Amino acid sequence: MSGADSPGEGGARQPVLLSGGNPQIAKGDGDAPVQAYIAAMPGWKREFGERLDALITREVPHVRKAVRWNSPFYGIEGQGWFLSFHVFTRYVKVTFFRGARLQPLPPGKGKDEDARWIDIHEDRFEEAEMAAWVRQAAVLPGWAGF
Repeated sequence: MSGADSPGEGGARQPVLLSGGNPQIAKGDGDAPVQAYIAAMPGWKREFGERLDALITREVPHVRKAVRWNSPFYGIEGQGWFLSFHVFTRYVKVTFFRGARLQPLPPGKGKDEDARWIDIHEDRFEEAEMAAWVRQAAVLPGWAGF
């Protein structure tokens, strides 16, 4: 049975897991779609999603949340989005949209000179470093791509 066909608790349908186990969650604003995404994350990734969401909410109490392109986004009203994450088969990619301005630099980089990311593998989450990046990222002008 696929995730869309299998009832969850109380008979509710579970989200489909896309390539790599990424939950398919409808576009939406606010905490509810982000929590639905996190609840559908497979295995150890769910606990990581819960920890990351709690860390972001603790470090940035006025954070704005949304789900776009089957990924949670975190931002500041009027400033844009500073962070997103996405589930892959063996890791969760946490992207900082202005990560090139963070210290120390997150290790991943690509064609976008501003964005940096870190791939989180099971049992490899450095909470203090992530908290420092989140605090720094939240005060930078964010990405306003949608």
